[in-house]
Amino acid sequence: MTMPQSPFAALMDITPRPPVVFADGRGSWLYDTTGKRYLDLVQGWAVTCLGHSPAPVLKALTDQAARLINCSPAFYNEPAVRLAQALTRVSGLDQVFFANSGAEANEGAIKLARRWGETHRGGAYEIITTVNGFHGRTLATMSASGKEAWKTLFEPKVPGFPKVPLGDLAAVEAAITDSTVAVMLEPIQGEAGVIPAGDAYLRGLRELTEKRGLLLILDEIQTGMGRTGTMFGFEHAGIRPDIMTLGKGIGGGVPLAALLARREVSCFQHGDQGGTFNGNALMCAVGSAVLAEIAAPGFLERVQAAGARLWAGLEALSRRHGLGGVRGQGLLLALDLGRPVGPQVVETAMAEGLLLNAPRPDTLRFMPALTITDAEIDQALAMLDAVVAKIG
Repeated sequence: MTMPQSPFAALMDITPRPPVVFADGRGSWLYDTTGKRYLDLVQGWAVTCLGHSPAPVLKALTDQAARLINCSPAFYNEPAVRLAQALTRVSGLDQVFFANSGAEANEGAIKLARRWGETHRGGAYEIITTVNGFHGRTLATMSASGKEAWKTLFEPKVPGFPKVPLGDLAAVEAAITDSTVAVMLEPIQGEAGVIPAGDAYLRGLRELTEKRGLLLILDEIQTGMGRTGTMFGFEHAGIRPDIMTLGKGIGGGVPLAALLARREVSCFQHGDQGGTFNGNALMCAVGSAVLAEIAAPGFLERVQAAGARLWAGLEALSRRHGLGGVRGQGLLLALDLGRPVGPQVVETAMAEGLLLNAPRPDTLRFMPALTITDAEIDQALAMLDAVVAKIG
């Protein structure tokens, strides 16, 4: 007798997934096909920054889809021009290349840095990156990442990415050779468990790269677009990178990313970079709507207040249950559980209607919608408190 096939069998099995199918989402809440609702503190890994199906994104999609979806990157389109102009205004960088994912934007940053090294630094191509850093899942971005589990995966890797510990300025200086063209890092390492680089370190890195004639590349795919309480994470340190990448929140849930650079660094030749769907009108219209919401008066101040409330609640919860510390910035926070029960907490919480993420066995990561309410924060904390008490 033939056993019935799983309804999920047509999808490649790339990660453990619970047997739940989501059908609807509104704000901080997701609903599965049975009608059960879940308070979502993952939001697609900081992707749906305005929550699920927010009105500005829906309006941008429907209005733009009725006019123009894609006219090929061989031509200009109004939404791409408008979004590029807005991003350069708020970032202080000069030029933008649009992509579809953070990994693609980081791939572009690597290519741009190498092209700059070929043009201005005698063929230098090495980019110093960090241990435990995460930059994406293409071969080049996996090679740039410092994820331990990837050391021997998909060999041979793309060469040219020496790794140094995050926060060790002396290690960066020691790693610089005549082949070095740039230093690349996340202001806060997300997949590593929300590990901040630190403002003083970022300032020191900016000073060092300028002194040695190197590029500073900041991967702001998770920290950008208001996530840390400022438009971009680098603003906390009072610096500006030569190259920055954005993804996740810039599209508010749709596939959109961006590579930004100073004009002096933007040295791609015609044919060096491209992409069939890059900068299409539909996604860029959404990006403009998302950016307008985040840039609206009071929005970032509200993110800071919400982050402070969540931080204080997590600290109180930690004290009650004898857990570890809280770290991060804005609405990108982590709670140290002190023991490897993260997956168990995530599974138990989901059963209770709370969606969490454990990037490390002993760590919970919180990436709620930037629009999360105080009542939802308090509800999430109460639910988590009950889950931790149940696990013991």
